[in-house]
Amino acid sequence: MIEVNGLTKRYGDVLAVDDLSFTVRPGTVTGFLGPNGAGKSTTMRMILGLNRPTAGTATVDGRPFVARQAGLHHVGALLDAGDVHPGHTAAAHLTALARTNGISPRRAREVLEEVGLASAARRRVGGFSLGMRQRLGIATALLGDPPVLMFDEPVNGLDPEGVRWVRRLFRNLATEGRTVLVSSHLMSEMGNTAERLVVIGRGRLIAEESVAEFTARGTRTRTHVTVRTPDAARLAAVLTAEGTEARPDGPEALTVTGTTADRIGELAFEHRILLRELTPHSASLEEAFMELTADRAEYLAGDRR
Repeated sequence: MIEVNGLTKRYGDVLAVDDLSFTVRPGTVTGFLGPNGAGKSTTMRMILGLNRPTAGTATVDGRPFVARQAGLHHVGALLDAGDVHPGHTAAAHLTALARTNGISPRRAREVLEEVGLASAARRRVGGFSLGMRQRLGIATALLGDPPVLMFDEPVNGLDPEGVRWVRRLFRNLATEGRTVLVSSHLMSEMGNTAERLVVIGRGRLIAEESVAEFTARGTRTRTHVTVRTPDAARLAAVLTAEGTEARPDGPEALTVTGTTADRIGELAFEHRILLRELTPHSASLEEAFMELTADRAEYLAGDRR
């Protein structure tokens, strides 16, 4: 488990992380989201002891990560896939890390196989594509078979097959009872991968809840149903009487919130109202994110007129 309490980081006059508190629990994939400049990478680096906080604490299973010996047995992390000496081979890189953490060299071969790089084990990393570097970074995180794993933008450079593989990997790791924290700016990925979210903006916590709960908080992106009928006024009256909001959206159209498409169909049948369209729309994680973080974005581009 990862616990962050009152974490703060200043760089001179810049407040990168501001009194941030959250918990990442085992058994689920937790997405770590925020606009550019929100403080995600800084927070992850403080959890790993790479940056010293100005105030507050970050612990892994009750202890600061820097207080642990042979750290790869406790936490595996991918923060920067390019942070590998280009002259080293994949096998040499992993074997050296294994040796310094008391891990069998056999484990280096196993993780290369697991991430699909066994055939490239003797190739120099300088010749790797970005996707191959990402796979090597994931192999490094898995090397010590740790209970806690952290990944910063892990799908960058991966092809569609690689993205599907990463999704399965993260879910499997969580199913095994591990703590999995994944930072990404790709909302579609988080919607397909994460079960819970920690959302920050300008270094402060915005939300710590399930994906469904966060998505439902967007007032402009609520789940709704589009209905088309030549008897829109009568159907609207029926729906309103049941406590459902039915807003006109054209001469024969209604936008309905607060009930399901099935229930609308049942009511229309009961009252002999002809329906020409009945389309449910699910709330979008991306739209909810944009709405709920709009005033926390550090960099905003203007529209080109």
